[in-house]
Amino acid sequence: MTNAEQNPHAGASGVPQVAGHPAHRSFWIRELPFTLVLFLTIAGVAYTSFSKTPIVGYWEILAPIIALVCVGAGWQQARDRAGRTRLIVTQVLHWGAFLLVMNMLLLPSVQRLFTSTTTALAIFTLLALGTFTAGVQVLSWQIGLLGLIMALGIPAIAWIENSALLVVLIVGVVGGIIVVLWWHWREKRADRA
Repeated sequence: MTNAEQNPHAGASGVPQVAGHPAHRSFWIRELPFTLVLFLTIAGVAYTSFSKTPIVGYWEILAPIIALVCVGAGWQQARDRAGRTRLIVTQVLHWGAFLLVMNMLLLPSVQRLFTSTTTALAIFTLLALGTFTAGVQVLSWQIGLLGLIMALGIPAIAWIENSALLVVLIVGVVGGIIVVLWWHWREKRADRA
């Protein structure tokens, strides 16, 4: 009996394959969507902090991007058509609710109560919470980490001066990269064992 007959999930080289892809996909390619969302979030935080105005359109575009990343993160765990449909529907409802509440904050009657800075902070708080809870829904530590990094940006926007905020954002990026590298190192070490 050949190796392919013994293990139907093995490719021609005998390396296990998952859904037609080698099991050992590049770490950086797997983490690229999460890194992209992290950088887009940090750019939005920096712009909001320096301009002191809400950039609603930016967050309205970022929310569906995060929803797509969430669907991608949960796709492998949702093995059948019903599970994948449920994943898509829950993410559409989750991020649709975020967009609805965000736009409710922008109603003129609400804007009379909020300044542009408090509106930006409230929207960013919603985005951080939405990202974290979406990570919990799809059981993705990367998305949960993005939500936590966003949540850490909330006090930074609220309390730190503009020049210090840039330093904090750089430290946040470096910290996020260190966490990802550490996780990768840990996975490699576990694979060797």
